[in-house]
Amino acid sequence: MELKFYGHACFTLTTDQTTLLFDPFFTDNPFQIAQISQIQADYIFVSHGHFDHLGDALKIAKSCNATIISTAEIAHLATENGCQAHAMHLGGTHEFSFGTVRVTLAFHGSGIPGGHACGFIVKVAGKTIYFAGDTALFGDMQLLGQLEKIDYALLPIGDNFTMGPNDATIACKLLAATHVIPIHYNTWPLINQDPNLFKQQVEKFGYAQVLIVNPGEKIPL
Repeated sequence: MELKFYGHACFTLTTDQTTLLFDPFFTDNPFQIAQISQIQADYIFVSHGHFDHLGDALKIAKSCNATIISTAEIAHLATENGCQAHAMHLGGTHEFSFGTVRVTLAFHGSGIPGGHACGFIVKVAGKTIYFAGDTALFGDMQLLGQLEKIDYALLPIGDNFTMGPNDATIACKLLAATHVIPIHYNTWPLINQDPNLFKQQVEKFGYAQVLIVNPGEKIPL
């Protein structure tokens, strides 16, 4: 399986059979790694309705005939706009053709009336991936680490809108993931951070191995 990072909180997980796309923010993304016409996906995960996360989900879903996986409110928005969607909500788990998805809590605005921000734990190709979405630090991250043996955790470190590097370091301790990939930073000056300092801090305490993936890079998982 391969992970490709498009900057901010947007990435894909690609197996031999399936491409999973997360928070597809391409249009107006300052990193400008790809155009939506270049993107192929079978499933699209949306953590919440803010413009930099819902992003181009509806357009890509229509062009690729992809299924959007999100909270009930965003799934309803997707179907209203002619997209295929699978509605889930906090605490729910579902078995898909590619693997299992658990929807997790995220402490953040929903960006849509009546909704709630979320994260995802995805079991695919023998790996367990936790995408935290936009979130503050919260104590129940420890429960997630107890419920699931997380191989890779993608955590925001930008601060201001989400947890910053210090809180994300504590999150690493609570989650006990084997590897951590920092996301949601350096998109705009307000969330500029040095991922190398975050890496040094986390690895100094032995909480996880931090993998810095630059926008446009691919890594094997």
